[in-house]
Amino acid sequence: MNLATIIDNHPEDAVALISRGEQTTYGTLREQVDGLRGGLAGLGLEPGDRVALACGTNWYFVVSYLAALGAGLIVVPLNPANPTPEIQRGLAATGARALIVGPAAKQAVAGLNRSELPDLEVLIAPAGVEVEGALVLDDVMQSEPSPVVDRGDDDTAVLMFTSGTAGSPKAAMLSHGNLRANLEQLQQHPGRMQEASDVALGVLPLFHIFGLNVVLGLTLYTGARVVLIERFDPSSALDAVERHEVSIISGAPTMWAAWANLPGADPGAMRSVRLAASGAAKLSVEISQLIEDRFDLKLTEGYGLTETGPVVTVAAGTEAPRGSIGSVLPGIEVRLVDAAGEDVLVGDSGEMLVRGPNVFTGYWNDPIATAAAIDADGWLHTGDIAVVDDDGYLYLVDRAKDLIIVSGFNVFPAEVEGVLLQHAAIEAAAVVGVPHPYSGEAVKAYVVLARGVSAEEDDIIAWCADRLARYKCPEKVMFVDELPQGAAGKVLRRALR
Repeated sequence: MNLATIIDNHPEDAVALISRGEQTTYGTLREQVDGLRGGLAGLGLEPGDRVALACGTNWYFVVSYLAALGAGLIVVPLNPANPTPEIQRGLAATGARALIVGPAAKQAVAGLNRSELPDLEVLIAPAGVEVEGALVLDDVMQSEPSPVVDRGDDDTAVLMFTSGTAGSPKAAMLSHGNLRANLEQLQQHPGRMQEASDVALGVLPLFHIFGLNVVLGLTLYTGARVVLIERFDPSSALDAVERHEVSIISGAPTMWAAWANLPGADPGAMRSVRLAASGAAKLSVEISQLIEDRFDLKLTEGYGLTETGPVVTVAAGTEAPRGSIGSVLPGIEVRLVDAAGEDVLVGDSGEMLVRGPNVFTGYWNDPIATAAAIDADGWLHTGDIAVVDDDGYLYLVDRAKDLIIVSGFNVFPAEVEGVLLQHAAIEAAAVVGVPHPYSGEAVKAYVVLARGVSAEEDDIIAWCADRLARYKCPEKVMFVDELPQGAAGKVLRRALR
């Protein structure tokens, strides 16, 4: 069944979205999606073709996402704030035939080298967003509706970029069945995440799996409404929670930390909230306690990753102690294993393995990486180290890989190091993650300059900012004479940490 049909069967006059001050009911949303779906098909796009979305957390993204899915296309969500080289790489890696551009991505898209994107044939942008050669979204939406294309559970719905469990960024293939299974699993958990009467705060970016499937997907699946906010500002977001009587807030630790430390915040601003959840990165016990003390709101934690669509565990609706990521969702199997692949004892740490219908089908055009992530028995090796207590509640301990997580976004050191090494003044570079009070971790770079050459820290950071997403850029650059290496000549990142 096509995932796009999750908006069917909800009351026509029920509000689905609040975006840019405008309300969109489920009836209107279905009409808009029907028209755009017909328009995409009319442009010659066929089931299985990739369509990239470089839109913010707004109505443009939602309508485009549902229309593309309904047409049988594979959606490639891209960060609209990314610099041109990042968007170029995403389009090239997935062979996208179409790109829908929101206002935030206008400048980056203007700089694309189209000669290196032979597959990209169709550009679409909203009225007022001038992109050379782009069709107007509103005009395409006026097309005659076409039927929803039937999709099987294993048909790919989304290509979501992730640093994965090993290696440089790659596109995880999430099927219609994967995404729908995770929505069903969330609703089957004792905490039952959402009801039709709920109002969710949609401040997480929709190019991130947490925002895409947990916030947007679950809201549309249950027939609730979501208040979409394109740029998080602690004060205005808190006002929106109070004004719209938001009942569910899901966010990354950085968001909760900002609220916990917001001067002059009204202690009653979150009185309408019945469920507050943190995910995408480790939540500190201190922030959780601060939120409870300040807003009289219990903040629970969950765990997941892109490759699992994303949720694996939640603490909401359980007696999980503070600091726990909760219990496993129904329909998901989890093992904790040692280096030899044997199950560990209760209280001992082990790598978390996950198996279930929500586990992705693999990495796009990368069978080697897929085989490294999912073993012959269907277990996904997450690279995350956890322990379980006598009551079955899980706790994250560490990561087995060098992956850095900044505000819930994965950063693979090799990618940042590759950009640093393109700088004419840098002879060698290594990148590690270091603790950060708001983002969980921050990127720190160690560089060796070429003989007789000088460079400033700010210049190197600016160099990275022109080529990488903001969260991947080093916050700090340390100049060193040499990098620590092991016997085989490999840089020892643990020594730098």
